[in-house]
Amino acid sequence: MKTDKNTVIGFVLLGILFFLYFWYSNKQQTALVEMKKRQEDSIARVNAAKLPVVDSATLQLDSLKRDSLSKVIMAGDFTAAAIGTESLVTLENSVMKITFTNKGGQVKGIELKKYSKADSTPVVLSDKNKLGYTINTGANQSANTTDLFFTADEPVKQSDGSQVINFTLSAANGQQIKHQYIIRPDAYMIDWNVALTGADKLLSQGALNMKWNLETTQLERSAEYERQMSNICFSEDSEFDYISVNTEKQFEKPVQWVSVVQQFFNHTLIAKNNFNTGDVKWQRKTDTTHSLATTETNLQMKLPVAAAVTVPFQLYYGPSDYSILKKQAPEMDRIVNLGRDMYSFVRPINKYIIMPVFDFFAGFVSNYGWVVLLLTLFIRLVTSPLTYSSYLSGAKMKALRPELDTMREKFGDDKQGFAMEQMKLFREAGVNPLGGCIPALLQIPIFFALYSFFNANIELRGQSFLWSDDLSSYDVIATLPFSIPLGFGDHISLFTITAVITSFLISIYNMSMTPTQDNPMLKYMPYIFPFILLFIFNRLPSALTWYYTVSNLVTLGLQFVIQNYIINHDLILAKIEEKRKAPKKKSKWQERYEQMMESQKKLQELKEKNQKRNK
Repeated sequence: MKTDKNTVIGFVLLGILFFLYFWYSNKQQTALVEMKKRQEDSIARVNAAKLPVVDSATLQLDSLKRDSLSKVIMAGDFTAAAIGTESLVTLENSVMKITFTNKGGQVKGIELKKYSKADSTPVVLSDKNKLGYTINTGANQSANTTDLFFTADEPVKQSDGSQVINFTLSAANGQQIKHQYIIRPDAYMIDWNVALTGADKLLSQGALNMKWNLETTQLERSAEYERQMSNICFSEDSEFDYISVNTEKQFEKPVQWVSVVQQFFNHTLIAKNNFNTGDVKWQRKTDTTHSLATTETNLQMKLPVAAAVTVPFQLYYGPSDYSILKKQAPEMDRIVNLGRDMYSFVRPINKYIIMPVFDFFAGFVSNYGWVVLLLTLFIRLVTSPLTYSSYLSGAKMKALRPELDTMREKFGDDKQGFAMEQMKLFREAGVNPLGGCIPALLQIPIFFALYSFFNANIELRGQSFLWSDDLSSYDVIATLPFSIPLGFGDHISLFTITAVITSFLISIYNMSMTPTQDNPMLKYMPYIFPFILLFIFNRLPSALTWYYTVSNLVTLGLQFVIQNYIINHDLILAKIEEKRKAPKKKSKWQERYEQMMESQKKLQELKEKNQKRNK
């Protein structure tokens, strides 16, 4: 034992000595490195003092010279277009003002005349836009058209009212590129024709490689919510698709158009002869700036290898208005999200019911808040037969409540026995215990349909009603000095509060109509649901929360009138007694349910017997 103890002490001391040795050696090494660095810094300062002084202006000038030389080399046969001064040309029609730049011969910005932002400034699209393609400028030399300076011709007005402007890029060897833009009256679509003279030399094997970089910026009240509503839409092989969660898409089939979509506006590039392949990379911003997302699109088109080629494109810069988009390229109306993916079942509801009815009321009612109210009343009128049957079922449940309470006291903790007798009572009385769920189930597809419709309906944008300044966004009655998590945000919406309060009143009323619940979760769930709505609704469009408020008020009114003035409770009790006396035939579902409950009851009895034996 003593030997073992001495051995342990020896190892501990040896470990301490090793630690001290490595610590001291490391300290010495660090000091040596620092001393060497000081010496090198001193030598560098001495050498720097011997060099001639060059001011920052000279360094900047040298940098510009190197950059200019690099551009001239890349321009090759288009040397004259390598260096230039940016000049702008502005054209306009009744709906937009288009600014073109000679750098790249492209669109620099679009101002939409009929739309403004929350701060009353005009809506401007594509102010951070670069759209061009790569050309061969010489032997083993290439450049992107966005880096070259075109020559702008004077705009020409046609007899049909359209305006035409040409941007030309010419080389000394006769090669030429012409960008022709045609702006028609009252249209958001711009025709863009690319004419290449010497295309067999300008393009390698007829391959046109288009590159489109775009950064979208905030146009609505909440940048965070607008980011959530933004996505990339496209038509591949004449079928609509989109990406929202994913950040990239590889095109393997012909592409008709690609669109960068914000909540209510979009930028769309259309190829009349289709792109063959390509890809798009898209990234939402996560900071607190006004920038929403960045997009990099690369598209390839195979052209005939010929001396002269003209390629027709179109550019759409404008609102995501269903009635406008359906007149543009095929499938572009699907940019308006009326229901997608797992919610695609609501698209027919929106397209064939909600939208036509909404447009009908909007045709003679100027205030969109009242249009939403009329739409709500229409929906409740159409669903009223199902609603009435559910209220009738609720009245029957209320009539049976005293018997159920007595039965519950009789069976005590015997849950299976109570459930079997309850089912028997419902069958005898002709009561469907799920009948009262119909309004709630009916609300689900209607709510998702209206959620999509109100989020995508640009007609609601900027429309005020009562205390809401914009029905397409949440209303604000108070701004908080902090942000509440779980989606609530930094504001309080009054329409959300009215929707939650009316939902709470409906829950209280329904609880008074249904039998007492033994399960605490089922007992308190009707009160928990309105509280959850508070966090869900606070950032949703006020048109939706206004609809929900009106719908709840209609529900409360109908429940009161039907229960007190239409449904005869004495007659219901008399009919229940008649049902009890009439011969009953069990449904297959009832038979299976009773068999299951009977099996559970026997199993419980066996467990209790085994427990008694073990004791």
